[in-house]
Amino acid sequence: MSLEAQSRDTQERTFCKWLNTKLEANGYPPMTSLVKDLSDGVRLIQLMEIMGDTSLGRYNKTPRIKVQMAENVNKALEFITSRGVKLTNIGPEDIIEGNLKLILGMIWTLILRFTIADISEEGLSAKEGLLLWCQRKTEPYKEVEVLDFSWSWSDGLALCALIHCHRPDLLDYDKLDKGDRHGNTRLAFKIAADHLNIPQLLEVEDLCDSKRPDEKSVMTYIASFFHAFSSMDQAETVSRRVEKFAELMQSVWLSRNDYERRVRLLLAALSEVQSQWSSQVFVGTYTDAKQQSADFTTYKHTTKRTWVTERQDVTTLFGNVQTKLRTYSLTEYIPPEGLALPDLDKAWQGLLESEARRSRAINAEIRKIKERLRMAFADLANDFEQRLHAISSELTNIEGPLENQQQQAKDIQTRIPTLSETLEAVKLAEADCLAANVEENDHTAFTCQDLEFELELVIHSVAKKIAFIDNQIVSRNHTNLTPAQLEQFESTFRYFDKGETNTLSLAEMVAALASLGIVYCDEDMDYIYDQLIQDYGDITFEAFINLLVDITEDQTSPDQLRESFRGIANDKPFVTELDLRIAHIPPTSIDYLRNAMPNSLNEAGEKEYDYERWLDEVFTS
Repeated sequence: MSLEAQSRDTQERTFCKWLNTKLEANGYPPMTSLVKDLSDGVRLIQLMEIMGDTSLGRYNKTPRIKVQMAENVNKALEFITSRGVKLTNIGPEDIIEGNLKLILGMIWTLILRFTIADISEEGLSAKEGLLLWCQRKTEPYKEVEVLDFSWSWSDGLALCALIHCHRPDLLDYDKLDKGDRHGNTRLAFKIAADHLNIPQLLEVEDLCDSKRPDEKSVMTYIASFFHAFSSMDQAETVSRRVEKFAELMQSVWLSRNDYERRVRLLLAALSEVQSQWSSQVFVGTYTDAKQQSADFTTYKHTTKRTWVTERQDVTTLFGNVQTKLRTYSLTEYIPPEGLALPDLDKAWQGLLESEARRSRAINAEIRKIKERLRMAFADLANDFEQRLHAISSELTNIEGPLENQQQQAKDIQTRIPTLSETLEAVKLAEADCLAANVEENDHTAFTCQDLEFELELVIHSVAKKIAFIDNQIVSRNHTNLTPAQLEQFESTFRYFDKGETNTLSLAEMVAALASLGIVYCDEDMDYIYDQLIQDYGDITFEAFINLLVDITEDQTSPDQLRESFRGIANDKPFVTELDLRIAHIPPTSIDYLRNAMPNSLNEAGEKEYDYERWLDEVFTS
């Protein structure tokens, strides 16, 4: 038999079996011949209804004359083309008259459309994607090299490798007789049919004894493995994917609602205060002007600062929403009309302009202020602010080794008392101004309250900088922790350090550990707390990190290692190189283990590594 005839014979049997899987699953009897059983169009219409999951309407279920057969076949062919499947050089008469070559071509087109076309792997689709999937799944098996859908499958090992990769419980790949082509192929066919619900579309001889296994037939069969195993993987992830997406969309929805609510409230507040300023008038008395100035100052120190913070918060919230949407390639969020950030910026600019007008109006009422006191206070206040700014800049520009940074920060801290003394002089100058009814000053934007506020910020920033550097030194010394762990532990410590003292109370430590999923009974926690106080004096960041290291450290015991090796070896008393590769052990580690562990050759000439004996030797010494 010629190679072409052999391929046509294989295709006819394979394609017929493939079609029968569709028919039998829907209660129809199987076909025995493509030429005979498709000729009247009845089976072809039944198959199209099954594959298209629809009804083709009325047709001749028992055609007796050629015209009725042609009507059936033509209805099926029209449905195929309506689904975007392109048929070439085949008409109703070809199927009725049993042109096998054209019939096989039509069925192959259907197989491509309904079985192979939706296969995708790393950007490749159809044949290329299916081949890449096979190569990736069989790559750890050194006896297997999948280069095509013909010769690469003739010894049955590629089929066995596909099964073992996904279901190692169904066959022991290491114990296969690698030279038994028929036996390996027969075993793979049986396991696929019995356990994976993959019908045997091929015969053993089609792969093992053919001059060249038929590519289309092999692709049809291998595609069944792809869909069987892909559905297994998808079943495990589909729930998690839906859950994650639902959580994502809910969080975006909540953030959007929160953003819109807060922007509405902020815009309303900005509008209201400007309306109040517009309606206020001066009665011409110094007392009235002084009161309006005091009210304006109170607004700047309280309400205005709250709005500054809220404006920054809603801007950040909007950016977070957009970032989250872009991360998941979702549609960009467009706020309702009047609630976009440019709308808020415009309203804010209007507030600033209103503040400026308000300030000028108040200042115009109280011009009789002594210039000497005004200038004296302004000079002291501006100089003090510049010194604060200089310290802040110096603090920001600290660099170098951590120990040097620590010393620089402490040096800055020693200069704080001098600043506090200088602030007293500023307060005295302000008191002189107040005594002389000097309640505004165009030469400075600062009040003692402003400077006190900024001084407290500087003091706080210096203390936080020192604590941060101290914590970084502690973190650096814990090299057995991952960066992610250190970041999580430090953020947890800072969150529960409510007083920002760089220490935790007992209650704060209990809450911090609980947030990390670590819970002790009250007696144990009291004991741990007392021990840490005894060792460190306070529950500092260093004490907290050391406690977490003790809790989370993974102790590598002989029993743990032995259990891990047994898992990789599937409970065998030895491991093979293939076992290690399937477990995704890095190549450098595999090389070390091969050289370190005692080994022996099995009947197939493959090395078996005795991990039990090796662990006994390692831990005994």
